[in-house]
Amino acid sequence: MKSRPLLVALAALLAPAALFAWDYEGHRMVNQLALASLPKDFPAFVHNAGDAERIAFLAGEPDRWRNVPDLPIKQYNAMDHYCDLEQIPAAGLDFATLPSFRYDFAVKFAAGRAAHPENFPPGDETKNTDHTREWCGFAPWAITEYFGKLRSAFSYLKVFQEVDADTHRRLGTAEEIANAQDNIVYLMGVMGHYVGDCAQPLHTTIHHNGWVGDNPNGYSTWQGIHGWIDGGFIAKAGIKTAEIAPQVVPAAAISILPREDGRDPMFVAVLDYLLAQNKLVEPLYQMEKEGKWGHGDQPVLPEARAFIEGQLLKGGEMLGAIWLTAWQQAVPDVYLKSTLVRRAQAGSGGAKTAPAKKGSSRKKNAE
Repeated sequence: MKSRPLLVALAALLAPAALFAWDYEGHRMVNQLALASLPKDFPAFVHNAGDAERIAFLAGEPDRWRNVPDLPIKQYNAMDHYCDLEQIPAAGLDFATLPSFRYDFAVKFAAGRAAHPENFPPGDETKNTDHTREWCGFAPWAITEYFGKLRSAFSYLKVFQEVDADTHRRLGTAEEIANAQDNIVYLMGVMGHYVGDCAQPLHTTIHHNGWVGDNPNGYSTWQGIHGWIDGGFIAKAGIKTAEIAPQVVPAAAISILPREDGRDPMFVAVLDYLLAQNKLVEPLYQMEKEGKWGHGDQPVLPEARAFIEGQLLKGGEMLGAIWLTAWQQAVPDVYLKSTLVRRAQAGSGGAKTAPAKKGSSRKKNAE
């Protein structure tokens, strides 16, 4: 292919960008597909034009954090975007017993690396200024933590919206209800980025920027493959949310019943989601080997388009399921409620329960 050398050269120059997953348009699609998956009884404010757009916009926020020069935030943020799953058994750890707690896992993984140095050859430290290359990534832990944050936000929104039996007013003020809704929109939007990342199989593997190590099947070592999957193909194929939204499966809540092994059930569900996408790494590379990804003058093939649309749908459906579970399983914040009841009895705060007029602001809608 005549244009391949140029693409390879550009990939080498733009290597840091190739670590991103889905270009902004792809991430927007995942969040929009998740919104489309929600049931009709899900809190309606998320579908307001402004809030729906903000949820879509925030899908790109964690990538924007990666564009700053500050190394502390680069380290903190970067490792939440991926998990190189092959490194976990290489450290002597078993997926079936991985700790749900981020730092418990970090301790075990560090010990495993030290015990199996043959599986972790030293890298070029001049390319490790943010000290991330010692780690396999923390995406499943990050997603699980965002679930907890979102469930908390729904918990206190429910309390602010509750009507006091004595005063017949909501326990929260219009401003408090509006702020709680804003927090939910923010958490839904930002969380969507990480769930969307993990729908891209190359964010679950050491082979994220071309095949590395033993390569008996002769898979591509082209570093630009990640960037092409993230956005180049989507742009060339002209994939749009409206075209694939009708295929979205309605969201179903994830079971978070206690497990016998004590691990967090949401973490296990998220880890299973990553493991399923990791199984698609070799098929993705096989498609590249067969020239199906539409590089340069190659045509956009239906098989490749279906693969990408399918992954965007998986991301949106998983995200919608997490959102739905957070809302359904949010238990009202008992401590907050006791505080607000005392405030109501003292005669201050609270919002009227009379319905607002059509077309009013969020603050008005909270009154």
